[in-house]
Amino acid sequence: MRRRSGFSDGIIGPIVVLGAIYVAQSGIAKPFLPAKQYEGVVARVVDGDTLYLSGVKRRIRLWGLDAPERHHAMGPAATAELRRLVNGRRLVCKQIDTDKYGRIVGQCFRSDGSDVTALMIKSGKAREYTYFSGGYYAARSIFARDTK
Repeated sequence: MRRRSGFSDGIIGPIVVLGAIYVAQSGIAKPFLPAKQYEGVVARVVDGDTLYLSGVKRRIRLWGLDAPERHHAMGPAATAELRRLVNGRRLVCKQIDTDKYGRIVGQCFRSDGSDVTALMIKSGKAREYTYFSGGYYAARSIFARDTK
């Protein structure tokens, strides 16, 4: 019996490939991939979304977080909030990526399990950077539960 050729025969493969590329590029799946981990006490907060851990030479940019820059309105408040949440605390940061400045882009957690990005978003001093996170935090309804 002869196989019917139709529209879907030539289009399904490319759609699947394009979908996989989108998910990989958007960051949606990145928190679930095996990643290098960095652990240490916060040595310095650079601004509202960047910090240094003791024993780690490179800066760590918090994945999925968009905080105002230090020299912009609300920048100092965002920096102060991140300092309040993490200064002197031990963090575990799972590397998601490396940005164009060579910073480690990581999802960081305090010793109580709290996700630092979620805490910053909940504080109102920063927002989710959905271009990279793909809505990871919004999908988990971080505002509906107590994140300590």
